[in-house]
Amino acid sequence: MPTYQFEAMDSTGAEIKDVIEATTEEEAQATIRQMGYFVTKISVKKARKKSDGPGRGKKKRGFVFGGVKSKDLTAFTRQLSILQDAGLPILRSLRILAEQAKPGRLKYSLEDTCEAIESGDTLSEAMAKSPKAFDRLYVNMIKAGEAGGALELILQRLADFKERAESLKRKVRGAMIYPVMVVLVAVSILTFIMISIVPSFVEIFADFDLDLPQMTVVLIAVAEWCTNYWYLIPGIPLSIWLLIKLIRKFKAGRMGWDQYIIKVPIFGQLIEKNILARSTRTLGTLISSGVPILEALTITRETTGNAVFEKMFSKISERIREGDAIAQPMKEYSKLSFHPVALFFWITSIPLIGVLIYMMKYRQRIVSDIVVNMVDVGEETGELDTMLYKVADVHDEEVAVLTDSLTKLMEPLLIIFLGGAVGFIVIALFLPLVDLISGLSG
Repeated sequence: MPTYQFEAMDSTGAEIKDVIEATTEEEAQATIRQMGYFVTKISVKKARKKSDGPGRGKKKRGFVFGGVKSKDLTAFTRQLSILQDAGLPILRSLRILAEQAKPGRLKYSLEDTCEAIESGDTLSEAMAKSPKAFDRLYVNMIKAGEAGGALELILQRLADFKERAESLKRKVRGAMIYPVMVVLVAVSILTFIMISIVPSFVEIFADFDLDLPQMTVVLIAVAEWCTNYWYLIPGIPLSIWLLIKLIRKFKAGRMGWDQYIIKVPIFGQLIEKNILARSTRTLGTLISSGVPILEALTITRETTGNAVFEKMFSKISERIREGDAIAQPMKEYSKLSFHPVALFFWITSIPLIGVLIYMMKYRQRIVSDIVVNMVDVGEETGELDTMLYKVADVHDEEVAVLTDSLTKLMEPLLIIFLGGAVGFIVIALFLPLVDLISGLSG
């Protein structure tokens, strides 16, 4: 769609200079008149010549890593939705938001998007050229909005979707901050006691040649290990993390770990419900925006972040190509299957009863009957997107409640653990001192 550059006057006589997208010049003039302006000059804006060379006329950009932060993209989407709802041309809206953005991936991507639009690209085509800022979900929803002539409505839905996802992410992260900080502080304090304080008491016990209780012997052995192998305290967790990252590089390893992580005690249910809420909301948003069902399933599959759910959505897509609906294949392919890598993780994490727990859990489904029935009803009534939204809302609420419950449960457990560890250290250190004082008094 060509871009027209125009000059006009408003009702007060003030001069207006702006650009507008339209199929023909007559359509552009009609749109400008509807905006309350009187056109004085209009012409097609020429695309920038390639001979100008890349980067000519651009400001120097700093080097940036990674993509756009989720909260920044969410704020941008809401602001763009508001500007479009106010009736501003899309190019002008993007330039306003690009100017106020801080230097970084989002600002540079918006500048590139504006240049692509000036060259004749549509908004979705321009955004697709900046994949580190705008993913496939974002681009396809914009494309659907352009095709249906409802870009303002699509931007509002996209902003609502991203705000809900960001809100849920903040709740989970906020709930995890407290227990993680308590564990780090507790480990640091206990390590300091073992390395700095316990050896001083050991010297006292050695000078008096005391017969030490078993508790004190155990404590001294732990303190000596911490002193000699202190680097293993951060090294072991780091090594486990690197091993998991390495295993997940392989297809079978990733499937096995993802099966394990969604069924692991306590946190598995939280992760599973979070993924299900996010994927159903994504699919519902895409369908309500007019994205074809197969494309919507492909995008949803890519955004789940879990190999088990990716496999399920792939199988559903295959069945839809054969003429089936969503509900039945969702029920069939949501059941887990035996995986040796998953069994390995269960055995190593819970050595004695890991095999038994895995055998009880590995045939469980990741989508419950009530979700399947709601999807089935949505297909029958033609309100699949509405039903998917309801499924997502229910699971969002369950994730929030479960997160809050886990936080409240972990607080007393961490306090008991820390109190028990400190109490053990105090008793183990003072029992020999009590015997020494009793002996001196006698």
